[in-house]
Amino acid sequence: MSHARRFIAGRLVRVAGGAVLAGTLLLAACSSPSTPSSSPTGGGATSGGGGGAVVGLVTKTNTNPYFVKMKEFAQKEADAEGLKLVALAGQFDGDNEGQVSAIENLVSQGAKGILITPNNSSGILAAIKQARDKGVVVIALDTATDPADAVDATFATDNRMAGELQGKWVKATLGDTAPKLAMLDGTPGGTVDTFRHEGFLTGMGLKEDSPEIVGKENTNGDQNKAQAAMENLIARSRDINSLYTINEPAARGGYQALKDAGLADQVTIGSIDGSCAGVQAIKDGQIGATVMQFPGLMATDGVKAVAAYAKDGTKPSGFNDTGAQLITDKPVSGLDSKDSAWGLENCWG
Repeated sequence: MSHARRFIAGRLVRVAGGAVLAGTLLLAACSSPSTPSSSPTGGGATSGGGGGAVVGLVTKTNTNPYFVKMKEFAQKEADAEGLKLVALAGQFDGDNEGQVSAIENLVSQGAKGILITPNNSSGILAAIKQARDKGVVVIALDTATDPADAVDATFATDNRMAGELQGKWVKATLGDTAPKLAMLDGTPGGTVDTFRHEGFLTGMGLKEDSPEIVGKENTNGDQNKAQAAMENLIARSRDINSLYTINEPAARGGYQALKDAGLADQVTIGSIDGSCAGVQAIKDGQIGATVMQFPGLMATDGVKAVAAYAKDGTKPSGFNDTGAQLITDKPVSGLDSKDSAWGLENCWG
């Protein structure tokens, strides 16, 4: 936490107004795949705060390392603030019904605030509105709702900027070589997926219909699906020299397909997440660069906001950027980056 805090204080790239370029996960986040939890609402976690106000944390699952890190930091901050943390989760990534039940559960427990990583940007809006109508402050973590003002505030990565950083690095690494780009996207319609995709194209200086784009495939952020999708893209063209990936599992799947086809050495791969496995893949030469997120800061800052609301009624508002850092062992001029050694010290999962 100390490394990340010092970094956030002094190193994050921001634009006028205090936020990174417009934009934000899931996809996991984060959009990383995860295994199902044992029950639709996961399990509760009570802090040592005893009689303090209840703060709820509702994640997409309780097994994905990204959300495990969120819960860990939320618990630490709840203990420090004298709050009682109740952590619940969906049964699987995309379990909107489980998240709705979790929100209703927390409202019945008298929660003062709820932090949630929405499975779907619009699928739980009715439950969120009911909670807010009863005086509960609701904060989105990692994944923005649609519309954004359906919650009181959002603490997340600026995913449009994260995508743009990935795109700028890929473009700079290609140099004078014209891109022949393949794109491994996430899940259609997700805000995270859309922002990262659009940001990447901006960073590359391309448009949706640019002839430099060889093809696009959806992967749901899953490594196995990404490998199959990459095989399809290779079947269309073996001249691919650059690859956009929605997250690191997709990047690893894409790399494996390229390696199997004997094309790994000719393709520049960029990604987003900042997991320890993803950073290790950079160190091992499988992924060229990734953009690190900070889920621990999302949870910490969210709990702090609920604590302030419980204390004096102060409500958080708007989009609150929790940072993004380019990680690569192949730095390029004009882009601030950290190497894989730094990444492994500050990664999650």
